[in-house]
Amino acid sequence: MNSALILTESEKALNEKIKRGLRIKEIRENELHMSKTKLANELGISSQFLGLVEDGKGNLMYKSLRKLRDVSGHSTDYILYGLDDEIIEKTKKCLQQYTEIELINAIDALKRIAFFIRNH
Repeated sequence: MNSALILTESEKALNEKIKRGLRIKEIRENELHMSKTKLANELGISSQFLGLVEDGKGNLMYKSLRKLRDVSGHSTDYILYGLDDEIIEKTKKCLQQYTEIELINAIDALKRIAFFIRNH
């Protein structure tokens, strides 16, 4: 495997921070239709700091993250990791129709497919 394609843990963390910042900017601009200053005031932070967060150079503290969750209507899972709670709930509901052995077999099949793809 090419070592240039392997990301270090710090590179992965930076990549996640950048993605998180872009999600927050997307929420602010396209959903809330707020200026940086207005949202920063709502969150109790400076607009300069919000700019750093949106650029992937800063992180919101718990209190500000909770306020963003309340203002935007998005879950903290979505804001932090891009996980859509609605999809998770739909998936859980869908999986309830299968037995445990069927799910185990499906997971084993996915593992074999992933192994095949990785090695070919």
